[in-house]
Amino acid sequence: MSDIRLKHDGWVVVADGKKALFLHNAGDEKFPHLEVFREEEQENPPTREQGAHKPGRMPSGGKGHRSAVADTDWHQLAEDRFAKDLAEILYRQAHKHNFKDLVLVAAPAVLGEMRKELHKEVSSKIVAEIDKDLTNHPVDKIEQLILADDAA
Repeated sequence: MSDIRLKHDGWVVVADGKKALFLHNAGDEKFPHLEVFREEEQENPPTREQGAHKPGRMPSGGKGHRSAVADTDWHQLAEDRFAKDLAEILYRQAHKHNFKDLVLVAAPAVLGEMRKELHKEVSSKIVAEIDKDLTNHPVDKIEQLILADDAA
């Protein structure tokens, strides 16, 4: 267990590359109780289903030699765009003073992308970052994994 203390109405955002849960602490620091109040999701099929053509080829070296050119990773681009969108949502909400404390829980790559995009107004409210993908866990399990439990 961690020793993260989240005040009443503090936010937890749990995200991966295509889904995000926004939770708030309806309890207090000692007895947290997370509740989902918003969910964001984007459809992001694998790159092989998004690409229109086979990878390109180009001449390389001698006569008749050709090399494959790597195709764009559309899936990864969509995940990066989703992280950027989440950072923008958090900025708008912070600017409206809708939260004072924030815990970010995201898959490592998503967390890295979000860090690049977070405005200082959001960054100043972050009390903890956890680089784990917990989007498919039930809320009570997320609560157990990220918030302190003095009874344990």
